[in-house]
Amino acid sequence: MAKYLFIGSYTAEGAKGVLKDGGSRRRQAATEVVESTGGTLHDIFWAFGSDDFYVIAEFPDHAAAAAASLKVGSSGAISLRTVVTMSAEDLDAAAKLSPTYTPPGG
Repeated sequence: MAKYLFIGSYTAEGAKGVLKDGGSRRRQAATEVVESTGGTLHDIFWAFGSDDFYVIAEFPDHAAAAAASLKVGSSGAISLRTVVTMSAEDLDAAAKLSPTYTPPGG
């Protein structure tokens, strides 16, 4: 299963919900959406500044991760970015490939 990093910011309405429900309820909601698509929530961290939270989750495939991301993003309560992460073994496998490429103007 692939791991994903979700980086999000709350809208004004989302921030009001966090103030009302607190972080524990948000962690529970994140766990529920991830598990409902066959994934596992590894951790969630809150921050302040340009990003309000970081979620690390594992999903069985890209479709499951996209479904969770679309569901959460469509709420209008947050703005969300998704990063697909790779393990050292994934990077090793990529390094062994020999793609062909012609650069622009080359």
